[in-house]
Amino acid sequence: MNTNSLLDFSGLPRFDEIRPEHVTPAIDALLAEAEAAVKAAETVTPVSWEAFVTPLDDATERLYRAWGQVSHLQAVMNTPELREVYNANLPKISRFGSAVAQNPALYAQYKALAAAPEAAGYDAARSKVLDNALRDFRLGGAELNEADKARFAQLQEELSGLQAKFSQNVLDATDAFALYVDNESELSGLPVDVIANARAAAQKDGREGWKLTLQMPCYLPVLTYADNRALREQLYHASAVRASEFGDAALDNSGNIDRILAVRAELAALLGFANYGEYSIATKMAKDAPQVLDFLRDLAARAKPFAQRDRAELEAFARDELGLEDLQAWDLSYVGEKLKQARYSYSEQEVKQYFTEPKVLAGLFGVIERLYGLKVQPDSAPVWHEDVRFYRLVDADGALVGQFYMDLYAREGKRGGAWMDDCRNRRDTAAGVQTPLVYLVCNFGRGSDGKPATFSHDEVTTIFHEMGHGLHQLLTRIGELAVAGINGVEWDAVELPSQFMENFCWEWDQVQEMTAHVSTGAPLPRPLFDKMLAAKNYQSGMFTVRQLEFALFDMLLHSQYQPEQEGVLQLLERVREEVAVNFPPAWNRFPNQFSHIFAGGYAAGYYSYKWAEVLSADAYAAFEEAPDKLQETGARFRAEVLSRGGSRSAAENFRAFRGRDPQIDALLRHSGMSA
Repeated sequence: MNTNSLLDFSGLPRFDEIRPEHVTPAIDALLAEAEAAVKAAETVTPVSWEAFVTPLDDATERLYRAWGQVSHLQAVMNTPELREVYNANLPKISRFGSAVAQNPALYAQYKALAAAPEAAGYDAARSKVLDNALRDFRLGGAELNEADKARFAQLQEELSGLQAKFSQNVLDATDAFALYVDNESELSGLPVDVIANARAAAQKDGREGWKLTLQMPCYLPVLTYADNRALREQLYHASAVRASEFGDAALDNSGNIDRILAVRAELAALLGFANYGEYSIATKMAKDAPQVLDFLRDLAARAKPFAQRDRAELEAFARDELGLEDLQAWDLSYVGEKLKQARYSYSEQEVKQYFTEPKVLAGLFGVIERLYGLKVQPDSAPVWHEDVRFYRLVDADGALVGQFYMDLYAREGKRGGAWMDDCRNRRDTAAGVQTPLVYLVCNFGRGSDGKPATFSHDEVTTIFHEMGHGLHQLLTRIGELAVAGINGVEWDAVELPSQFMENFCWEWDQVQEMTAHVSTGAPLPRPLFDKMLAAKNYQSGMFTVRQLEFALFDMLLHSQYQPEQEGVLQLLERVREEVAVNFPPAWNRFPNQFSHIFAGGYAAGYYSYKWAEVLSADAYAAFEEAPDKLQETGARFRAEVLSRGGSRSAAENFRAFRGRDPQIDALLRHSGMSA
């Protein structure tokens, strides 16, 4: 055990030493320790924070920190050996979590603590921890009879396995596809760096020609720039049918979707909820599923006329300028890019040459310094891959605030998308403050031919977005684990800090500082930025209704879906008829890859992106209203929103910062959809 790096909590994780064979012994040892702590907590008397909550936090934090490292590696460095031990230990973690959530003795102890005289003197953080704990015991099945408790725990364990399998199937189906192109003329239109990377990928496989994959740094450029329509269709089709009945039966997620929905419905019913949507919303800002559906449909009614205009413009341009009479799903990005170039006289690829990785990161770190008076400095730590960078965040006096890993590039064995996750949360301990540690993960293309990576403007906003999540975790001033950082924050408010940060990617002073042409070093010219700004809301109506399509599908699936009356695909088609302007082919199997709701934390919560966008746009408007008070407004945003964690409600945080409830006006204005 002394050589098992998963059991070392003395400093930073030893990612370079973690091996699959370490996982089971470490998890078994930590589970035994946590179970012993639970048993001791059941009978501790008199019940107090120090005698009851702190020892429980100590033991469970070690367990979940170790398991978090395993889960992280499973997402970024997936191997058959690691996957096997991950899947073998996942049920143990699920069973422990269910047992704690349903433990009647612990529930009684928390109720006794809430009723104890000392509770009246708790600060906001401890009071919120207590309130949340009592709520979560009810939601975890603590008030069920023994038979229903057993069934609830069984369902939770099954759900964990189903969600892990869903995610793994998507990853495997993505990695399994490769198209080798022999003739470079077939790649006409593709950016030089994409072609170079495709050539290198083929050579790595010992093949001639160029290797195309479904990894985003390859797939998106093909759909956006490839003049070869048949090639676009081929990759679109391969992507659209991933993890479905049209491919390897072992990777088909169709059955997983049906079972996930059935399990969630049964879980909700056991707790007395009408559906899983209501169960999910019990911990969110929104009041109930009907309120969410009304919000989404109201926004759809405002956005759809703009989306219909966007679609009509695309169809006219495709017909009149490109000779395309039937605009298909694999044409949308390509035609959209051509229309943007024609209308605004610039291309995304032209812009991308200016956003070089070193300048973008320096610009991002500069925004953090200007807003909050903090500095980001290079740091060193054991990492899981040579591409990973590590940084420390310090205050004006040089004191450590937190640290973060940055893993920017796509690779095989790495889950697609971009995300932030916490590795270690902030906590006040007897030894002092435990500083937060987070992961920031993206899937961008690398540089080639000795040049740094270049990012599209969308990718730049993605980095800012994930850093916003990271700052929410890093800048918390709360010392109680359960409500520090994003812990305890309502899920439909967690996107506020991330979407807020995206706005700085549209400020000229900021953009100028974080650009240097990959070949000449010249900053982005102002005329080119003005064209970008003019095009900022290009197709925003179409983008908005697409997000609303996903959100409505998710909420209806988890609140009104009747599988005996219609299938998942039929429900999605019904949603599209209501809000969409683009309709994919009948063989598209989007739900089979919708990891956000079937494998992530967004089940009955995808609406959170739009819900939080109202908050973030309104929060940023406070900075627009006082341009000469950037640091003053930044300090207030940090103090009232970022530093508070989940110690008070998101609505209270927003009102404390803005002085009123959120309004939708700023979102409509920023999206170019105001009257």
